[in-house]
Amino acid sequence: MQNAIAAAPRPMHELPGPRPWPLAGNLPQMRPLRIHQDVEAWSRQYGPLFKISFGRTPVLVVASHELVHAVLRDRPDGFRRPSITAHVSDEMGGLPGVFLAEGAAWRDQRRMVMAALAPHAVKAYFPSLAAVAQRLQRRWQQATRAGSTIDLAEELKRYSVDIIAGLAFGTEVNTIDGGEDVIQRHMDVVLPAVARRSIALFPYWRYVKLPQDRHLDSCLLALRQAVDELIAAARARLAAQPARRLRPANLLEAMICAADEGGSGVDDQAVAGNVTTMLLAGEDTTSNTLAWMLYLLQQNPAAMQKAREEVVRVAPDPTAFSIEQMDGLDYLDACAQEAMRLKPVAPFIPLEALRDTVVGDVQVPKGGLIWCVMRHDSVSEAHVPAAADFRPERWLAGSPQAINKHVSMPFGAGVRTCPGRYLALLEIKLASAMLLSSFEIESIATASRQPPEELMGFTMSPIGLQMRLKAHHAGRPV
Repeated sequence: MQNAIAAAPRPMHELPGPRPWPLAGNLPQMRPLRIHQDVEAWSRQYGPLFKISFGRTPVLVVASHELVHAVLRDRPDGFRRPSITAHVSDEMGGLPGVFLAEGAAWRDQRRMVMAALAPHAVKAYFPSLAAVAQRLQRRWQQATRAGSTIDLAEELKRYSVDIIAGLAFGTEVNTIDGGEDVIQRHMDVVLPAVARRSIALFPYWRYVKLPQDRHLDSCLLALRQAVDELIAAARARLAAQPARRLRPANLLEAMICAADEGGSGVDDQAVAGNVTTMLLAGEDTTSNTLAWMLYLLQQNPAAMQKAREEVVRVAPDPTAFSIEQMDGLDYLDACAQEAMRLKPVAPFIPLEALRDTVVGDVQVPKGGLIWCVMRHDSVSEAHVPAAADFRPERWLAGSPQAINKHVSMPFGAGVRTCPGRYLALLEIKLASAMLLSSFEIESIATASRQPPEELMGFTMSPIGLQMRLKAHHAGRPV
C-alpha cells in the first residue's frame, strides 16, 4: 500500500535496556562520578533509543544527534530541566538562577543575561579580559622561573572566574593572585551536590546529615554570604551614583534595577541565583574545555604547531592583544570545537516532558524523563571519519574534512542555547594565544603519564593534569 498506516509509537516499557535491579533500578550499575561513561556504553550496546530506570522511574535515553537536536529545540515549551533538580536547588536556596528557571521566569531573566553576554557587550569589556590573561601570564612566568608544576585545571578556573566576575558584577575578583580562599572552593562542593542529589534513590539528607552534608551546608552558607556581598557592593554603587540606574554597567546592576522596579518578573532570589549561575559559567564549563583542549593539542604535535604558527602570525604580543586578533584565530577556534566534540564538559542533558509527546517512535508521557547523550554520534565512525582523532580541520570553513556541525552540540540547541558561547570561545582563544605566544610547553600530563580520567561532577573535568612550561628561546616561541 502506498498510504501505509504509520506504526503506533512504542511505549517506553517495550524498549531494550540494561536489566534493572528490584526497587533501585539501574542506579547500582552506574558510577556517580563516571555516570556519563556508563550511559554512553549502554548507548553503544542498545542503540539510539533505550530505557534505564532511576529507582522505579523510567528514563528514555536518546543518543541520536538528530533526535537530541529535535528535543533541545522543543524547549522551553515541550521540555524542561527535571523538576527534581529544581526541588534540590530550592532546598539549597534556589541558587542556579536562569540555568534552572522555566517558563515566564526564564524569559524574564534570559533577556538580561543575553544582553550582558552579547558579543558587543563582551567586546566592550575586552581590555579587562586581556588584563586578566596578562595576570595569568605573569603567574605562569613566575612558575616557569621557579621550575614549578602548574595545576592546569585549578589555574584555569581562577582565570575564568576573574573574567566573568568583572563582566557580570562590575567588580574585580582577583582569584589568580588571591590565594586559596576563593569563591569557587564552595562552588566545587555545591554544584556536584546538586547533580548527585538529583539522581539519589532516597533523599536521606532531609532526615539525617552525614559529614558531606554538613560540609555542603557550610559551603552553601559561605557562598550565600559571598553572593550577598557582591549584591551589596552593587547596590552601594547604584546608591552613590543614581544615574547608573538609567544605564546599568553590568548584569548584576541591571538585575537589581529590574528587581527594584517591580513587574519585571525578577526578584531578589533571581538576582542571587543568577550571580551564582554566572560564576558557574565562569568556572567549570570554560576552564574544563580549555584544559581538555590544551591537553589534546599537546598530544597532537602537528595541530599544536599549526595553532602556534597562527598565533605568531595573527596575535604575537600578549601585551597588545585586540578583539580583532582574537576573532581572527580561526584555527584556535577549530581546536576548541574539536576538543568539545571529543571531551564535551556537558556530556549529557537530562530533561522532563511538559506534555505527552513522541521522541523518534517512542511515546513519552507528560512528566516523563529524557536523558540526552551528547557524545555518541559525535564520536561515531558512522558520522565522523577517524572519529577518535583530534583533527581541528573538520571545523574550518571550506575544509574537505568538514563534518555536519549538528553532530556536536556543546552549547545546546534552540532558544536555550548557552548565552555565553561567544564569551567562552573568546576566553579560550585569549588564554591559549597567551600561552602559545609566551611559552614553550614542556608537558601537559598526569603524574602517571596515563590519559586523564573524566570526572563527572556538575561538568566533566580532567583529573590530575599538570603543566610544565619553558621560557622562549631567543625571544621566540619554540
